[in-house]
Amino acid sequence: MEQRDLLSNDLVISNISQSNLLSSAKWAKFLAIVGFIFIGIMVLGGLFAQTLMSSYSGSASSAYSGDLIKYMGIVYVVFAIILFFPCLYLFKFSNKMQEAVRTSSQESVDTAFINLKSMFKFYGIFTIIILVIYALAFIAGMGSMFMK
Repeated sequence: MEQRDLLSNDLVISNISQSNLLSSAKWAKFLAIVGFIFIGIMVLGGLFAQTLMSSYSGSASSAYSGDLIKYMGIVYVVFAIILFFPCLYLFKFSNKMQEAVRTSSQESVDTAFINLKSMFKFYGIFTIIILVIYALAFIAGMGSMFMK
């Protein structure tokens, strides 16, 4: 397959492409805002679980479940922090792409695509990490099954 330099061909963004980019940017902003809202709910839920379990002085039999809920609260807050970054990149992409279409600014288009690339790169690395964790958990599970 022959590689071409798109810049030497004077690539132009047509009206149809501009319309599609603007529509994509609006949907990206919607998804980013919904993501921020869910991140806020996750943080509040995690902090609520932490405060609820730290003030709860139940019986010895419920101490295990209290500790589990406390640790789940920590996990919720950590995942909220992790998921904040792709939402931020998506939000920045949306704002810059809307600005680029409105002002025909090449710099805004470049910045928008840099943010979009960063979001996908983040999700790609995160997916690889999760797949490795699943594979290690599977191997550990199979190993513990054969040890019995």
